[in-house]
This record gives sequence, C-alpha cells and structure tokens, in this order.
Amino acid sequence: MSDAGLQAVYDALVECDPVEKCRKLGGVEIGEGIARVPRAQPVEAIPGRPPRPLLCHPREMPKRSLGGPAGRAALLHAVAHIEFNAINLALDAIWRFEAMPADYYHDWLSVARDEARHFGLCRQRLREMGLDYGELPAHDGLWEAAQKTAHDVLARMACVPRVLEARGLDVTPGMIERLRQAGDERSVAVLEVILHEEVRHVAIGTRWFRELCAQRQLPPDPTFRDLLARHQMQVRPPFNWPAREAAGFVRCELPGL
Repeated sequence: MSDAGLQAVYDALVECDPVEKCRKLGGVEIGEGIARVPRAQPVEAIPGRPPRPLLCHPREMPKRSLGGPAGRAALLHAVAHIEFNAINLALDAIWRFEAMPADYYHDWLSVARDEARHFGLCRQRLREMGLDYGELPAHDGLWEAAQKTAHDVLARMACVPRVLEARGLDVTPGMIERLRQAGDERSVAVLEVILHEEVRHVAIGTRWFRELCAQRQLPPDPTFRDLLARHQMQVRPPFNWPAREAAGFVRCELPGL
C-alpha cells in the first residue's frame, strides 16, 4: 500500500474509541492515487466501536417522552449513535470501493469529518445533560445496511445516503419542533446544524448514485426503486420535500409516488 492516506482511513475506521477515532480522522489526507491502491487488510472487518452502547433490536428500544429530561437525553444519545455510525460509513465508503474518481474519495472524507463534528456536538450536549455516549442502549440498523451493500458501490449510494440518511431529513424537523416546545434550545441548536449539513451528505450520495448509473448505462429512477426492492428497504412519507429536493431527489423516483 503506497497511499499513506488510505492507511490512515483504515486506522480511523478500525479505531474503537470514539474520541480517538475523531482525532485520527482529523489527520487524514488522501492523495490522487488512492483509487489505484489495492486494499491490503480484509475489507470485511467490522469497524471499530466501543464496547458500549449495548446494541438491541429496534423493537426492544425503550420509548421515552420528549417532554422530560430523560427522554430528551435519550433522543440525543440516539442521534449521537447515528452520527458515530455515520463516521464509519463514510470511512468505509472510502476504504471499501476501489477505482472511483478522486472527487468521490474527497467527498466522503468531507462527510466523515462532518459526522465526527456532529458526534462531538451531540456528546457535548449529552454531557451537559448528565449522560455520556454509551450509557443507553442503541440499535445497529445503519451498519447492517452497510453490510448488505458491501458488494457494490451503486447499491451503497442508493441504500445508505439516499434511504437511511435521507430519512433524517424527514424526521429531524419534527424532533426539533418537539424539543423547542419543551424549551430545550441547546438541543435544538445541535439538531439544526445536523439537519442543515445532512442535506449536502445526501446530495453527495445522489451525485455518485447518478454518476454510477450513467457509467453503467442504467436509468436512475427505476434503478433506485429496483435496488430498494432488492435490498428490502422502504421509504415512507411524510417527506421533507424542500430538503429532499435540495439533496437531488425528484418525486417520481420514490416508490408509490
């Protein structure tokens, strides 16, 4: 392996400590030759993460009201977990898929750095609330989607940024409103930063999904629907159309519309 930046990406990906992972990520610089560097370590390695939080099935997660401080802390913990997983997803998109244009790797490195900053904002707010990341259970749906799409960068771009991350564009405004009604403006400020910047992340997924479709001579809209069906993924309304359209969605590509 001749590109030191690719090794740095791998080192950050497998780092278990969240603080150290973010620190390592800050020092990653990738060169123009990264697409041609063969991956030396096994790409099926599970990304590094701490022993806690305890991972549960989504149906086993406790339900809490956002009207109380415990519920608001649980919400911030869930968002922190999503952002931590998003760091690994962005790093994995760099590490796993070879022979992509240089802009692809720079795009996903920028996403990884944003997600690390989002994680830091969530963790700081959690600690202000008397909690820390890992003290509550969480689920692992994001990384399960990464495993399902590990074989193909087109499937990854369709199913992770354009389904799971795009769902955040739909649900975050409602969370912001409920937190605002509870008078928790500090948490509102964190989620507003995340919502604003996630539009760009989904747009990056859209860009590379469409470029890959063009490269493979596939029609984007039916290909997107086909990939969702093949990977048993669903998108459900209501949709935040202003944010989705800013991220490159068109209404005819979503199933059922």
